Amino acid sequence: MTAPLLQIEGLGIATTAGASILDDVSFAIGRGEFVAVVGESGSGKTAAARAVLGLLPAGLVRRRGRILLDGEDLTAAPPRRLRALRGPAMGMVFQEPMVSLNPALTVGAQMTEGLVLHQRLGRDAARRRSLDMLARVQIRDPARTFEAYPHEFSGGMRQRIMLASVMLLRPKLLIADEPTTALDTLTQREVLDLMVALARDHGTAVMLITHNLGLVARYAQRGVVLCRGRLVETGTAQQILTAPREAYTRDLVEALPRRAPARRSAGAGDIVMAVRGMKVAFAGRQRLFRRDPGLMAVKGVDLTIRAGETVAVVGGSGSGKTTLGRAMLRLLPLAAGEVRFLGRDVTAAADQDFRLAAQLVFQDPYSSLDPRMRIGDIVAEPLRHTTLSAVERTDRVAAMLDEVGLSGLARRFPHELSGGQRQRVAIARAIIRRPAFVVADEPVSALDMTIQAQVLKLFERLQAQYGFACLFISHDLAAVEQIADRVVVMQGGEIVEQGSRDEVFDRPQHDYTKALLAAAPIIAFSGQAGVPA
Repeated sequence: MTAPLLQIEGLGIATTAGASILDDVSFAIGRGEFVAVVGESGSGKTAAARAVLGLLPAGLVRRRGRILLDGEDLTAAPPRRLRALRGPAMGMVFQEPMVSLNPALTVGAQMTEGLVLHQRLGRDAARRRSLDMLARVQIRDPARTFEAYPHEFSGGMRQRIMLASVMLLRPKLLIADEPTTALDTLTQREVLDLMVALARDHGTAVMLITHNLGLVARYAQRGVVLCRGRLVETGTAQQILTAPREAYTRDLVEALPRRAPARRSAGAGDIVMAVRGMKVAFAGRQRLFRRDPGLMAVKGVDLTIRAGETVAVVGGSGSGKTTLGRAMLRLLPLAAGEVRFLGRDVTAAADQDFRLAAQLVFQDPYSSLDPRMRIGDIVAEPLRHTTLSAVERTDRVAAMLDEVGLSGLARRFPHELSGGQRQRVAIARAIIRRPAFVVADEPVSALDMTIQAQVLKLFERLQAQYGFACLFISHDLAAVEQIADRVVVMQGGEIVEQGSRDEVFDRPQHDYTKALLAAAPIIAFSGQAGVPA
């Protein structure tokens, strides 16, 4: 029997203070095999991946166990040997390519570095190989990309560049750490399909770190489930997703969003928000002797949202989803059109009453919560513009925190909470004044499945209780399917399709909508993992 390419035996990782991160974890990956390592935030997935590369962050140390790559014990290898193996033998695609790509160097300089260092290629030969690989990952203008800087590209393009850089050296093992978390459905599909194709061409084994079980269903041959640093379950992807043996794995699968019954009251309430002919334009960048052409981000959009209704806006990156939401809140100027709130025209001037009655839940709560303020003060901030007394404000905050499941945490700071708890704080702050309209901009995209399920259920319960209208912006079609009453599909700043959730998901009319739905990774619970035919 052929020995596996990667063997992790009894791996134990802990903090320097002694807290366990991984405890006696063992699994293997065969040559050319695609294995997904699954678990919630804090399960130890990334720690295991970084231990393979010998790149554990400061404060974490390996306490026990061995890691063998092609029979070589990496845990006994000196730093110089590990540097020689990183690239030709094992490579890594990180979750956020903007962090792992050097902003001060051109794409070409970063791509050719490994070829020059490990394969002793000349600059011209390295450039030719790099251009060929950029073309292979479907970048339209490889020569221009080679000379450009990372900040000039979208997230999906940067991830393609990162993948091209890693695969140039044809590693035996590719570790992909949440490589598509921040990408829309179509871009996610494109990037992962490219990764699989490149790995197959070069015989590369793939270790995918993810919390997205849909990706496991679509791409992985086997799965490894971690929980709080312990190995819970291993098996084929089909077995883990459709017949999990352990309670924790069953909980992960049960947390997947599922379509709720249509609400009969949807669309029956009063119109809260209405936009007519909305256009939003961004000026082009000023160069030394000229200005770049501007961008029309939203092109003549008409949309209404009623009380108690959730309208989901979906589309690829750059489709205008977030711009639409911010313009409806009057946080961006309009080039044309009008915005009406409860029948009142707020196009020209958004008064204080509108500002307080229309709220925003941000995608990343950590960057939108003041790190110097305590949770209770953050949630109480919108109440400053009320006639409530100090005691009444304190009582309202305590009740609100209790409603979102954060009782007793008013004195903590944002960094002391988990990602899911911080998102609950952002939701509490948005609705404590009982707003009539809420824009939720990718509110669950960075959360793992179980926390995402909790936040979505919380949001649904609060909306049923307070009756606010909601614009739900998301690239996660599974979350949209669970929470939306109506769905609006945007492409290139225009609405290409809209209708009830069931109409759009079950009977899509536009080709772009069909492509979005086809690209979404799903699990067929009828007994087979993967994408149904």
